[in-house]
Amino acid sequence: MRRTARLPAGAVTGAALAVAAVSGLAAPAYGADTAPVATRPLGSAASGLEVSPTSVVPGGQVTVNTTACGGKTSAAGDASAVGAGPFTLAPSERDDAIGRFRVPESAQPGTYEIVAECAEGGREIKGDLVVTLTAAQGQQVQPRGSVKTGVGGALGHDPVQTAAGVAALAVAAAGGTWLLHRRARGDGI
Repeated sequence: MRRTARLPAGAVTGAALAVAAVSGLAAPAYGADTAPVATRPLGSAASGLEVSPTSVVPGGQVTVNTTACGGKTSAAGDASAVGAGPFTLAPSERDDAIGRFRVPESAQPGTYEIVAECAEGGREIKGDLVVTLTAAQGQQVQPRGSVKTGVGGALGHDPVQTAAGVAALAVAAAGGTWLLHRRARGDGI
């Protein structure tokens, strides 16, 4: 008979986490007290789109700038991936183009690609924006709104129908109790 060696349950998970941590693939969990990371434009600052802050909560304002379009050239930005839509990057006195947009309150946590196209030459540049549920100071953002479960409110749409349903449940419970009581006495049904 052939025997198969088995690893303890946590050994495989621990090894996978160790490999992910060493290779830099592990991401912090939401709520972890982490400092914001530096901007991560694609390529150097001259060829990418700098997003600041790189990590933002829903409802936060984001500033985007680039020197990739050249001196005094504007750009058309697009933050549709995060739900913010188009925005404009206007030339500034520092030989770059700067624009701003607000992340919608409804934005879900994740990494989103922000894109801009230079007005002259049509060059497309990209940068990443991370939406989290934790503010930069480590404070938890409180959820807002209602949970859509499909059940409705506590009283439903019509209090009369709710009362009728409760009454029907009470009658059914009383009837079931009466039948069980008769059966226990041996009266039959």
